[in-house]
Amino acid sequence: MSHFTRFFTGTALALTLGFGGTVAQAGDPDLTAFDWSSFQLPDLLATYVSQHGDMPTFSIFADDDEAFQKLSSGFKADVAHPCSQMIQKYRDAGLIEPWDTAKIPNFGEISPAFLNSKIFQDDTGVWFIPTDFAYTAVGYNTTEVPAEDVVSLDVFTNAKYAGRISLPDNADDVWALALLATGVSDWTNVSDDQFKAAADWLRAVHPNVLAYWADPAQLSQLMASGEVLVSWTWNDTIALLRAENFPVGFQRQAKEGASSWFCGWVNLKDGPGKEDKAYDFINAWLDHGAAQPLLDNVGYASTNAVSMQSIDLAALKAADVDPLTSTLLAQTPIDPALRDRMVNEFEQIKSGF
Repeated sequence: MSHFTRFFTGTALALTLGFGGTVAQAGDPDLTAFDWSSFQLPDLLATYVSQHGDMPTFSIFADDDEAFQKLSSGFKADVAHPCSQMIQKYRDAGLIEPWDTAKIPNFGEISPAFLNSKIFQDDTGVWFIPTDFAYTAVGYNTTEVPAEDVVSLDVFTNAKYAGRISLPDNADDVWALALLATGVSDWTNVSDDQFKAAADWLRAVHPNVLAYWADPAQLSQLMASGEVLVSWTWNDTIALLRAENFPVGFQRQAKEGASSWFCGWVNLKDGPGKEDKAYDFINAWLDHGAAQPLLDNVGYASTNAVSMQSIDLAALKAADVDPLTSTLLAQTPIDPALRDRMVNEFEQIKSGF
């Protein structure tokens, strides 16, 4: 099964069963991982599989807000994979407990930049283990879309592409795009005027949107079919399409910028499985052998600085996860009240209000 086909098959299964905490891959009954759809890879979790003879049981979510709502409503798992801006909400809701880093040998190898927040670690413990990072930028069909059309985020308001555009169905990436497009590259201090300008921009773009994509496989299919020519997307969509030799570009240096983000694992309180296997799982993610399959299969980079030393810069450039010096909006933690406002406004915009 090709990488491309594997993702489409996985997405079809998740859609058939229904998102929101549905078992998409049954495995080791002693560990349930609540995860995005891209990471159910034996090579990525090689040390876990070697120890236990099977992959964990995975349940799939489509976006951070869906995952949080499901867990808040009582869904039980052992570990979950949110992105950094969600950790305060998990802590405030009492859903997670600190990790014991004495049981995580490679914890000290995580690049300090990914732990530089009291939301992630404080005198009460380490609440979040960052594991993976990448970018959100302009994905486009290089046969149908000339490079000069994607030098600016104005491509999303370009009438030429009306009905041929797709945006993520998640608030974080959509607001990162709208803020960048309206001149804001730091979302930790957004004024009411800046919020309104970004919301107005999204409302102007909304009629051009064919679909708000739920996961990379869905977007890959839309782009492969030719229905979508321009998208705001993650690296894994690009990896999927390139694996099939589809003519796709990833413009991370539009004049207004791109967005960066990182995600990782939290230890869910009162998980039904075995705690020692949760540590085996996180140790597999941070194992030196995990960085290459993460890059090869998903197009993401590892937060483990030692692991990353073994990967050539050329390989990072080929996957579009090499460092950028151009404008970036980093999706770091923000005031939960602002984020809730973003979520609610985005739902209004999608509904045509």
